[in-house]
Amino acid sequence: MKVTHRIACLAATALIVCSPRVSLAVSPESQQGEEAKQSEAKTDDSADDAQAARFERFREQLSGVRLVGQFSVVGGEDRPLAKEEYVISGVEKMNRGDYWLFKAQIKYGRYDLTVPLPLEVKWAGDTPVITLTETKIIGLGTFSARVVIDRDRYAGTWQHGEVGGHLFGRIEKVATEKPADSTTEDAAEDSAAPATEAPDKATGEKAAAPEE
Repeated sequence: MKVTHRIACLAATALIVCSPRVSLAVSPESQQGEEAKQSEAKTDDSADDAQAARFERFREQLSGVRLVGQFSVVGGEDRPLAKEEYVISGVEKMNRGDYWLFKAQIKYGRYDLTVPLPLEVKWAGDTPVITLTETKIIGLGTFSARVVIDRDRYAGTWQHGEVGGHLFGRIEKVATEKPADSTTEDAAEDSAAPATEAPDKATGEKAAAPEE
């Protein structure tokens, strides 16, 4: 009986191994699935590399720069364009969706403020778009804006309540070394002078001179 049992087991094993209906090779479907997974992994890695390159380029583009330009007020086309200036010491990606932290000094009209600004940056392909949607800026108010950054230029639109318009200008690198001679007297004279004739973005009217 033991011999018969062994023969039966050997016969069954041979039948399984030699049967043409059983294949030990990987099926075409399984192979294609594995190749698809590998391709997706490569695509994800490539996308991550491209995003990292965009982020690094944006960080360098807006670190230690001055945005110097002009803005208009819709409905005030008969007025000369007003000047504006933003000094950005640096930008850093935040762990919060599309938000970046801008370390900025904002100058326009009678305003001159240095504030940290968490702002969204959207991407049109490889082009960054600084995006404000009813964003409150301490000392200035609530603004909406879309500003495109393109190499050494910027352009976009802004809105503050019922007042809005366009803005544009150039991006300049800020000198890292300060001149030996201080311009304190000039700065004091500027600060004591009447406010600029530029229209206020909050009202669209010319900024009033400060009271003495």
